[in-house]
Amino acid sequence: MEPVLIGDASEILIGRGLPIPILPAGQSRSRVAVLAQPGSLDVARRFVGSLLADGTQADLYTVPDGDAAKTLEVAGEAYQWLAELGIGRNDTIAGVGGGAVTDLAGFIAATWLRGVEAVYLSTTLLGAVDAAIGGKTGLNLRGKNLVGVFRHPSRVIIDLDELERLPDHLLREGYAEAIKAGFIADASLVELFDAVHIDLEQVVVRAVRVKADVVESDFHESGRRGILNYGHTIGHGIEVAAGISHGEAVSIGMIAAGAISEHRFGFTGAARQRGLLDSLGLPVWSPPVDPDEVRRLIGFDKKRDAGGLRMALLEDFGRPRLEYVSNGELSVGLAAVGLA
Repeated sequence: MEPVLIGDASEILIGRGLPIPILPAGQSRSRVAVLAQPGSLDVARRFVGSLLADGTQADLYTVPDGDAAKTLEVAGEAYQWLAELGIGRNDTIAGVGGGAVTDLAGFIAATWLRGVEAVYLSTTLLGAVDAAIGGKTGLNLRGKNLVGVFRHPSRVIIDLDELERLPDHLLREGYAEAIKAGFIADASLVELFDAVHIDLEQVVVRAVRVKADVVESDFHESGRRGILNYGHTIGHGIEVAAGISHGEAVSIGMIAAGAISEHRFGFTGAARQRGLLDSLGLPVWSPPVDPDEVRRLIGFDKKRDAGGLRMALLEDFGRPRLEYVSNGELSVGLAAVGLA
């Protein structure tokens, strides 16, 4: 297929069997430093090999899998590697893999020499429809992404052939973020998940378009961009407390947010939301964790401010609201996922 190009701030290229390397037009770089995780080394090695064959100097650095890559220690070691390579301002830092490595690569690119170009090659559905899009970068401390900057990569590459090779559990994780985009902004995207065979191409294109459109209207998350956090506030607390994956946590978090939405606005879609997520094999109940620990972790969440805890809620599908929630309403959400 011809690649689909989405976005102005970043070129988001979606296609099949996309040629590698892909740097934005006119972006001729003397050197590319590639960060990759063990699970994406095959793709990263092809990327590096193609760069070398094209006459571009390229080097590969392996970082830990998952969120273990998003630490100050790993970032510090990567900075040392860049210094040894002599990476300069006309060079590029590329992240190949899932959302954790693109978050790390983006943060390092934004802070190395006060900013060099970044390119992402997203190899997971979760990363493709969420983490790689929108210019957020971040490292974890006590809470998720407490250290980070807003900075768009120059290009994001999404190869559907790579995504279709993913095991089912990784596809399900990405579905959680994709269907979230449908819940907040695109009913036709939600309907794609009612089909016997899910059209992955359309899921990716529509979910990416939702996120790109929202981000374009509010890059620094001073207002509307907060709707993208639907399911994330309580979800992040459960993710850390229970040690579950991000996609699983977002699924549970959407159930909690849906219950609060029902309590606050009379949202009538909570049961449909639970049924859809359950039919996709995503969790709709929290693992057994201490509710007080989840509350404590939510207290570290970036979405808490002087006014209290602000959450993305739904009046209806496609009608999101950003609202401060009370402790009582938080209890309603926790109870809906088994954390009474």
